[in-house]
Amino acid sequence: AVGKVLPALNGKLTGMAFRVPTVDVSVVDLTVRLEKKATYEEIKAAIKEESEGKMKGILGYVDEDLVSTDFLGDN
Repeated sequence: AVGKVLPALNGKLTGMAFRVPTVDVSVVDLTVRLEKKATYEEIKAAIKEESEGKMKGILGYVDEDLVSTDFLGDN
């Protein structure tokens, strides 16, 4: 399904979505294989950068402990 939404990623990653007991919020567990080694901090920085750049409004990033209801009304 990811490849249908982001064709450039077709065959490069897999993911799993979970239904959560809220009306407007979901969670995704994403698993990827990287071409080169990367630290956890580098991965977080790359995701944050994309969420503020060309993926803004599509990909969200937070670096604090929140629960699903904290995202209600978030655009």
